[in-house]
Amino acid sequence: MSGDLRERNLTEARGWIGTPYLHQASTKGAGTDCLGLIRGVWRAVVGVEPEVVPPYSPDWSEPGRVEDLLAAGLRWMRAVPVAERQPGDVILFRMRDGAVAKHLGIAAENAGSPSFIHAYTGHGVVESPLSAPWARRIAACFAFPDGV
Repeated sequence: MSGDLRERNLTEARGWIGTPYLHQASTKGAGTDCLGLIRGVWRAVVGVEPEVVPPYSPDWSEPGRVEDLLAAGLRWMRAVPVAERQPGDVILFRMRDGAVAKHLGIAAENAGSPSFIHAYTGHGVVESPLSAPWARRIAACFAFPDGV
């Protein structure tokens, strides 16, 4: 992904900060969850979403242990080595060891320190430091395609 596209992703994601958290939603200013944030950034920067997202529960695919988000990332984006992620890339997290990956954010940087923009239950869309506890949870990173 070009630097220009990453910068557009980051700018768009920051425009969502303050959007309330709303499960399965994807509307800037009105409500979104973590997947909705990525979907909204995709629509603004890349264009039409590449597939319809079926309804999902807050626990995602934990009961069936299916890596739905990881599989979708591999289908529609380019995998980026975790150590090579850049601001504007998508970060996929496992919330605990051995669990399916089910949280997403956009890599960022704030005052020279790694951060990420994400929709978080009870907080809405925020930019958080990519602290050691968060960094340990990274399962994969992806770059948006240059064009779909």
